[in-house]
Order: sequence, then structure tokens, then C-alpha cells
Amino acid sequence: MKKTFPYVSEPVRQTPVVGEVDLCVLGGSCTGVFAAVRAARLGLKVVLIEKMGCFGGVATLSMVNVWHTPLDEVYETRIFAGLSQELIDRLKKRDAVLENLKSDSVGWRFNSAEMQIELDEMIREEGVQAYLHTSFVAPVVEEGKLTAILVENKSGRQAIRARVFVDATGDGDLCHRLGAETYIAEKMQPATACASFSGWDRLEGIDWAGLIREHGEEFDIPPGFAWGGDIPGSDVFMLAGTRVHEDCSTAEGLTQAEMEGRRQVRAIHDLLRKYAPQSKVVLQALPSRIGIRETRHIRCLHQLTGEEVLGGQAFDDAIAYGSYRVDIHHSDKPGITFRYLDGREIYTRAGYPLEEGRWRPETEVNPTYYQIPFRAMIPEGLYGNVLVAGRCIDADTVAHAAIRVMVNMNQTGEAAGVAAHLMLKQGVSAAELDPAILRKELQAGGSLMPE
Repeated sequence: MKKTFPYVSEPVRQTPVVGEVDLCVLGGSCTGVFAAVRAARLGLKVVLIEKMGCFGGVATLSMVNVWHTPLDEVYETRIFAGLSQELIDRLKKRDAVLENLKSDSVGWRFNSAEMQIELDEMIREEGVQAYLHTSFVAPVVEEGKLTAILVENKSGRQAIRARVFVDATGDGDLCHRLGAETYIAEKMQPATACASFSGWDRLEGIDWAGLIREHGEEFDIPPGFAWGGDIPGSDVFMLAGTRVHEDCSTAEGLTQAEMEGRRQVRAIHDLLRKYAPQSKVVLQALPSRIGIRETRHIRCLHQLTGEEVLGGQAFDDAIAYGSYRVDIHHSDKPGITFRYLDGREIYTRAGYPLEEGRWRPETEVNPTYYQIPFRAMIPEGLYGNVLVAGRCIDADTVAHAAIRVMVNMNQTGEAAGVAAHLMLKQGVSAAELDPAILRKELQAGGSLMPE
């Protein structure tokens, strides 16, 4: 029998360079799009790479059609604006947004399909060179410097040269393959597969979340947390009721997660058909990609901690601001734990009374928002022309549970795009960039920079 080996040798090849740009952004979530758009508006030649068929990430592909309030925790002060607000304003013109800014759960609810198209328009308007259905393959390091990336798409294998790179892949794929130090939380927050249903209004008066809790075991539905809401301008309801525990940073884990998420959606549908047959809800759509809360993080110059977030720690290099509560979707028990900046703590699960307490004693004065420092986006020990944006930035378990929501991560994308412009303009590395100049440039482009 012929002996087999654990590796296959690839032939040496000459890969065509299809682009030479100032900035290459990997990952086309809103975080990645906003990095590309801000940089293009400052005059950079930008290429944007996305492995799926549309831009927007969790907001579009995963059908999570909620962004959180731009106000502080007591709803008195606006703490961010920028491209998140610009995109919402564009969607409002198409009657594709419902707004409730004085809510800790929903600031804006939007139509994800409308957002897909609007992001295309923003990219075209700014002249960003975009590639969909294009997978990142490997980095190219020449003479000790990251100079290019290899990608694969319908045209084959190609190379793109750039002077600065932003890793907005969510899983930190570029940094991981460059050998950056990464880590995964001991208790990683599980993923959720959303789904859209018609006929949900016929469940009015029925405790559907209670039905899922009561009968979930019969349908092998893991105990978790269910929520949802109407899609603006339609009679369709978006449900987020699944809980998927696979590690989505591996090929095997992501495959199993996608299939398990869809199985749970069907199980919920079957449960409702049995225990609320009068509703006749109809499954209308499934996500193109499961909604991932957490995979690997990249070790950066600063790890944002839960203590810093909950204490409202100020940073001289702050580039993003948020008020969304700490929101821990547990991997080892049902339900969610919320922690607020005013010291309250709530544990909630469907069908049970709230368990209310405090994570710290009451104080006379409380912070009303938190900050994300630029240092948490600069990978340790890597080339000076790489930045991280999105959910893989350096944050511990508690901090990540608050900052991971889209309106916060969108701001890290904007900061990365502006930082790339300044790095090239001044001829400095990311770590050498003056944060005061970065904050000033962000503000000039429409971002808010509270003290």
C-alpha cells in the first residue's frame, strides 16, 4: 500500500497583483466598510475584501437588525455619531428604521436588506475598490515587512499590495496567520442563528418565550434566551432564540455551528406548530451566516478590562464610546447577566422572575458611558502597519460583553480608517501615532469625542 503523508506540496506559482493601494481592509462588516469609507474620504486608495456576498456582517448577513442607543446610560448626552448615524439617516429616507433612543435594548431597529444596498451605495460613492466572494488566503511578508495579501475568488488566486492593513475579519484571521498572539475566553459567549417569520402577529397574547422554555427540552433546544422584533416596513418578525456553543474560529466548529443553528430554528418552529397551532407562523428567511459573539482575540498594546468599562475609565487615546450594558450570554447556564454602570446587576431567563442585585455598592456619582482606547487595536509584536478593528480587539470577558455590540465596533472601524491615513501622512507606525491628532481628525470627520 502506498504510504500517505500529512501534507500536500503546492507547486511554486507566480501570483498576479491585481491592486496596489494605500489601505487594504479585510472583512466587510459595517466595521470594515466604515474603515474603508473614512479612509477613502481622506484621500486614500482603498480595497475592501469580503468573503460573503454582501457587506454589513452581523447587521445584514446574520439578520441582527438592532443597533443600540447613541445616548449615555441615563439618556441625557449623545456619545457617538459618525458613520453609524449617517447610515441610519440614509435608511430613514427609505422608511427602513424604527427609533427608540431611550431604551437599553433597542436604539434603532432597521431593515437589514435595505442596509445591504445602502452599504453598496456608500462604497461606490467613495470609490472604494471592493471584492465580494473573495477569501483571504495568506499574508505576504517581504524583507521583514507585511507588503501584501493573497486572496482567492472566481478569478483565481490574486495578490493585493498595500501600505497599511486593517484586520476587520471578526476572528482576527490576518493577525492570526501573521503569528500574532491570540487568546480565546475560557467561557466564550455562544453564537445565535436568527430567523425571520411571517404570521408572528397571530401569536399575540401567547407567551411564546415561555413555550420555548417549557417545551424546549422535548425539541432539543438548549436553554438560553429568546428575543426579537418586527422588521421595519414589513409584517415579518426577526427571532433570535437559538444558542450555539461550537467554536466558530475553526472550519469544523463553524460548519457545525451553522447546521446546529438551523436545526434549532426548525425545532422552535416545530414547537410553535405543536403548542401554538393557531398561529400558523411561517419561516421566511435564514441568515447567510450565524451571528457570532466571540471567537479569538488579538493581544494588543492594551487589554480593555471589565473594571475599566464598568468604571467608565477615561483614556487619552479614546476612539470609541458606548453605554450598552455588560451583556453576558452564558455558556454554562441559561439566560443572560446584565451589569450596568450604576452598579445594578440583573440575571434574566425566560419564564422566571428577574434576579436583581448589585455588582458593587451604590455610589453618589456613576459613570454614564465607557471608552475604548486606540491601544486595544494595535497588535503586540507585529508589523507597524497592521490595525485590528471589530470584536477581536483586546478585551477581557466582562469588557467584551459590553463593547462587542455593533455601534461600538463600528467606531473602531472608523478609527482604523482615519489612523491609516495619518500613519501614511506622517510616516509613522500605529504605535507612534499621536492619539490627540487621531481624535481631532476623527472629530473633523463627524465622530464625537467626549472627554
